[in-house]
Amino acid sequence: MASVNSLASTLQQQLADALTAALPDAGTADPLLRRSDRADFQANGILALAKKLKGNPRELAAQVTGALPASDLIKDIEVSGPGFLNITLSDKAIIETLAARAADDEDRLGVPYNPSAGTTVIDYAQPNVAKEMHVGHLRSAVIGDAMVQILEFTGESVVPRHHIGDWGTQFGMLIQYLIEHPDELDHEDDKKADGEAAMSSLNRLYKASRALFDSDEEFKDRSRNRVVALQAGDPETLALWQRFVDESKVYFYSVFDKLDMEINDPDIVGESGYNDMLEETCRILEETGVAVRSEGALCVFFDDVKGPDGNPTPLIVKKTNGGYGYAATDLSAVRDRVQNLDATTLLYVVDVRQSLHFRMVFETARQAGWLKDGVTTHQLAFGTVLGKDGKPFKTREGVTVRLEDLLDEAVERATAVVREKAEKIGLSEEEIVENGRYVGIGAVKYADLSTSAVRDYKFDLDQMVSLHGDTSVYLQYAYARIRSILRKAGDAKPVAHPELELAPAERALGLHLDQFGEVLAEVAAGYEPHKLAAYLYQLASLYTTFYDQCHVLSDENPAEVVENRLFLCDLTARTLHKGMALLGIRTPERL
Repeated sequence: MASVNSLASTLQQQLADALTAALPDAGTADPLLRRSDRADFQANGILALAKKLKGNPRELAAQVTGALPASDLIKDIEVSGPGFLNITLSDKAIIETLAARAADDEDRLGVPYNPSAGTTVIDYAQPNVAKEMHVGHLRSAVIGDAMVQILEFTGESVVPRHHIGDWGTQFGMLIQYLIEHPDELDHEDDKKADGEAAMSSLNRLYKASRALFDSDEEFKDRSRNRVVALQAGDPETLALWQRFVDESKVYFYSVFDKLDMEINDPDIVGESGYNDMLEETCRILEETGVAVRSEGALCVFFDDVKGPDGNPTPLIVKKTNGGYGYAATDLSAVRDRVQNLDATTLLYVVDVRQSLHFRMVFETARQAGWLKDGVTTHQLAFGTVLGKDGKPFKTREGVTVRLEDLLDEAVERATAVVREKAEKIGLSEEEIVENGRYVGIGAVKYADLSTSAVRDYKFDLDQMVSLHGDTSVYLQYAYARIRSILRKAGDAKPVAHPELELAPAERALGLHLDQFGEVLAEVAAGYEPHKLAAYLYQLASLYTTFYDQCHVLSDENPAEVVENRLFLCDLTARTLHKGMALLGIRTPERL
């Protein structure tokens, strides 16, 4: 397994060395290399250097080109405008670099590991116990899962944390109702419930207990006393609370399974997981003066956080009645993740509407000394899922859409699309069903991931399962088409031929394939999975152009041209497959 330097990084290094050799007075200078529509690359750094050295930029550019070493990398270099360098790479260098990628480990494609990788604790997919998951839970799960895959691929040690809502006053009501109606969570014949049955019984119990809580003052008092018993660690109350958690997990896992996501039990550490730390967290904050008492509550104030009335808006750590706010739990989680999990980065995939809360939590943790130097925090904030009307996604009755219903409909629509083409390629019913699931769930994930996370996006299933445009189905069909070509190739095998001259569509595809590692590094550093989606869409588009303009299995082509084009096909398929997998999307072999 060996990492492969990209063409851009090799060229960057050669230009930097030439700059130093030709212009020793310049010190270390950046050639400012970028892709160009006038050549393969353009270097713009000489203009700034000329100003610094008070020289003629075109003359300096000529000196730099003269200092470049003889190599197979550059085919042509010209000075244009005020000292810009337009650089065209050799076809040989493109194919040799791609061949090195193809020869690397099947899974890595020559992509290097991040040399400064650390440990990221990522907080994502945070459903609430005893409550149904709705469309609002989709983005945290999908974006978080993709970031786990991408960060791990770049060499980061990743610790997932699912901060589920499993604590709070509502459990007093639920537990008290279960004590008084002990059969409410039982299942027929003692069979373990599936997700739907588990959620159905939880829903029924929640509605019944809420109705009683709102209408019966005595039940309300008993429920409040039950909260006290829960917080005090009463064994009977805790055992019943655990039943709610376990039943909810059955449901959660069924939804995550539909999303084709792996969620492991040890990674679920809900609000309750930090109970034992809350009092100490508050004590430390008060003793160090980071938090102060205000109107009976323990608060942290900030110079730059004020309400509409101009008065300071505090972070409330402990309420006037002695109860703990969300901040106490979140701050305790920070302490645990840094001190016990050795996190160097804390990543939170949380709704953009919680941005102020997390900014205050991070600043408080920093002031308290829990976020030491070298530990970074980042909220990967995401926007809202909207309906076609541009308003928050609701049912016709105005109710928030259940996540399961949405996923089921996506799979149903996708299966219909797959079925239309199934007969032509001879798919079995089993393959139609499996591919329908992969296409449907892939469509939902890709629509989310191809949008910059912080932006809202419209949920439009018709568009999502379309074979045209920027959709996962388009990418999946591109992959399946390549696999079909490789199956039809017979005795012809993918072999790189660096001696061949490349057609324009081959060059464009090859140069884009070579950028895979650089794109992944950028995506991982900025927590921007939409940039990987954009790269893959462009890859599929470039492949379509290549397929249209460069016949692969033509009898008129010499054997080496067929082999070289099969080589480009194979590497494109492998790159699409890996990139889609990093987004959590499957690529069926036949579609």
